[in-house]
Amino acid sequence: MALSRPIRIGLVALAVGGLIAGAAALTSVVVAQDSPSAGRAATSVPTDTATPRATPDSPNAPVPVDLAVQKQLAYALAHWKNYNVADYGVVTGNDCVNFTNQSLIARGWEMDAEWRTAGTGSSFSFSKPWVSSTALMRYLADSGRATALTDAQRDQVKLGDVVQFDWDKSGDRDHTGIVTRVEKTAAGVQIYYAGHTDDSDYLSVDYAITTKHPGGRAYYWSIP
Repeated sequence: MALSRPIRIGLVALAVGGLIAGAAALTSVVVAQDSPSAGRAATSVPTDTATPRATPDSPNAPVPVDLAVQKQLAYALAHWKNYNVADYGVVTGNDCVNFTNQSLIARGWEMDAEWRTAGTGSSFSFSKPWVSSTALMRYLADSGRATALTDAQRDQVKLGDVVQFDWDKSGDRDHTGIVTRVEKTAAGVQIYYAGHTDDSDYLSVDYAITTKHPGGRAYYWSIP
């Protein structure tokens, strides 16, 4: 049956209207599914327009470095092999304490009546703590310029501290050096030192008391 033109236009309008209504209903269903249900918080979705993180007014302060210790270690590493005969004397065959004391001067220590030296090369004067490990031990204990530590306290040892050895367990000190490296490993704290006579820059304390001098003991002086 043929339909008149007005009727055909009316039917097309109804069809289009139905499509639009159906799309609207479908949209409402999708929106309802994506919307948070009652009692459940909405999930935050990151976008490119998120507020940028605040920039600090100034960068973090650097890790503090003890410049006095740096000067001491720089001196020790510069002269463990090349003896500084221009500024100090040399004790032939037993220069370890002399060298350690020189490094303490580089660190900023000042001489006093008990701890001193003067002169250069093979012609110089000195007090006993300047050249004797045992005398230095007593001087450090009496002066209060350092704190005594045993080898069982090596976890408290720092760069620039003084290490001393008793090779024969007599109670005297037989060798002295400067701590130049401290490593904390799974096996424990490893300490290395620089010294004269047994010229070295990074000699292991453990090697010194087990291989070089089996049964020797190590002691330390912690310098504030």
